[in-house]
Amino acid sequence: QNGRLGGLPVLAAVDFWAQDDLMKLLDGMKVNLPEKDLTKYKTSEAHMDWEKVAFNTYSGDMCKQKWLELSKEIRKFRTLTELIVDAQDYIKNPYKGKKLKKHPDFPKKPLTPYFRFFMEKRAKYAKLHPEMSNLDLTKILSKKYRELPERKKEKYVNDFHKEKETFVVNMSKFKEDHPDLVETKSKKGSNVPEKPRTPQQLWYNHEKKALLKIHPDATTKDIKDSLGKKWTQLSDKKRLKWIHKSLEQHKEYEEKMRGLIQQHPELNLTEGDIVKTTLTKAERQLKDKCDGRPDKPPSNGYSMFCAELMSSMKDVPSTERMVMCSQRWKLLKQSEKDAYQKRCEQVWALQMLLNNLEAVLKAESEKRGKEEKGKLPDPPKTAQDIWQHSVIGDYMARFKNDRPKAEKAMEATWNTMEKKEKIMWIKKAAEDQKRYERDLSEMRAPPAVVASGKKMKFDGEPKKPPSNGYQKFSQEMLSNGELNHLPMKERMGEIGGRWQRLPQKEKDRYKKIAEEKQKQYKVQLEQWLAVCRYSSSQRFNMQIKYCVKKTLRRAFQTNFEM
Repeated sequence: QNGRLGGLPVLAAVDFWAQDDLMKLLDGMKVNLPEKDLTKYKTSEAHMDWEKVAFNTYSGDMCKQKWLELSKEIRKFRTLTELIVDAQDYIKNPYKGKKLKKHPDFPKKPLTPYFRFFMEKRAKYAKLHPEMSNLDLTKILSKKYRELPERKKEKYVNDFHKEKETFVVNMSKFKEDHPDLVETKSKKGSNVPEKPRTPQQLWYNHEKKALLKIHPDATTKDIKDSLGKKWTQLSDKKRLKWIHKSLEQHKEYEEKMRGLIQQHPELNLTEGDIVKTTLTKAERQLKDKCDGRPDKPPSNGYSMFCAELMSSMKDVPSTERMVMCSQRWKLLKQSEKDAYQKRCEQVWALQMLLNNLEAVLKAESEKRGKEEKGKLPDPPKTAQDIWQHSVIGDYMARFKNDRPKAEKAMEATWNTMEKKEKIMWIKKAAEDQKRYERDLSEMRAPPAVVASGKKMKFDGEPKKPPSNGYQKFSQEMLSNGELNHLPMKERMGEIGGRWQRLPQKEKDRYKKIAEEKQKQYKVQLEQWLAVCRYSSSQRFNMQIKYCVKKTLRRAFQTNFEM
């Protein structure tokens, strides 16, 4: 009968299918599938002729019912052909992977000391406090366990260790009995270096260690609650510190991975397996801003319009800004939209030009650096070389410009000379050796940099005046040379003492002088800045014109050569 087996409903009968019968069911389904099964599995399943799949005492409805039961155990985002292969694997080994712990022979893990205490006391506290929820009971028992004396805790710890030893023995036996179920760690996984941490992960781990030193009993939840949203509230300066650390870690990781790819081709690792970046978009923008890299220009006229409009909408919620921008953009005339698009194209053209100029300047600086590096100082001369250089003219005249004979005669003369006669030339050779060492050290030394903390002064910039009366008094005392016999530390101490002993009238006089100097400085600074703005814009325009001409000339030469 269709849908029944020996008077039993189909749902009851399917539980008695043997493994061989299940494999025959899947083989029958495979045979009845089209050769190129590329449709969704649901479509193929709906068009399946189950009467053709039926075999032995199993009807078409029974086969369909059993298939629906099997398909619940496997993922379905594939074709039916692929699903059947998975179903065959599942029938052969239903406990593989995440379901391994459900295997009847899998040993039970021992309870931790805390859970032993919890299971022992839970019923008692539940009776004492029936109004409490499970969460409140857990909090109370957790606190009680922490307050438990070490002597009483020892009982739970010992029981745990005994059961753990038994578990280890049983687990090793389970692995021996079921080697196909236990997945051993691959060689690939053991050799691959650890992935680099993101800036936020590095910061979190650092803060977590600091917090645990102060509160060693803090739970994971306590730590998360304490740190919370502190990362987003960090200043840019502090966040940059962790960004740089993350980038250093990523650089080391990349080097290790590339070395691993070259040394172990059998691992089948490629460049695609390397983590590309550890920074988010916001962190990358922050680093670019810190490095002085200009912002990327807007991609089109609408983006430029939105960027300009949003700068004046800081008080408007972020969810409403884009809606308002879109509404205002629609109100613009087509000519205004075209003007924004034209401006955007001009900005992009300038950006491309600057990128080309940057590439040209970088290539030139690298070339110049290589040339300078290749120019070593002249090697030091020996005493004999210096002497020969001073007398070569006489010997060449004597031997009628026959250089080999002249050199042979000079060598013979040098060998017969007494030490007293050679001393002058030996000293000159020593001086030349010092010259060579000095030039070499200057070449290898890094370029001089402005001392950290000391502000660089530009040409024509007015000198900054004293900010208060005490500074004016200090400058006066230091400049008159009265305290030059004292070390700087004692000198400043003496100036401080004299300032304190000074009458208030004198202090007010110095204060008034400092204020007048400040006013003069502001006027001079404005004048200097005005001159700078004009000259710098002229100089910038000249540099741009020069670089553009150079770039175009290079491009023309390249095209001409091609």
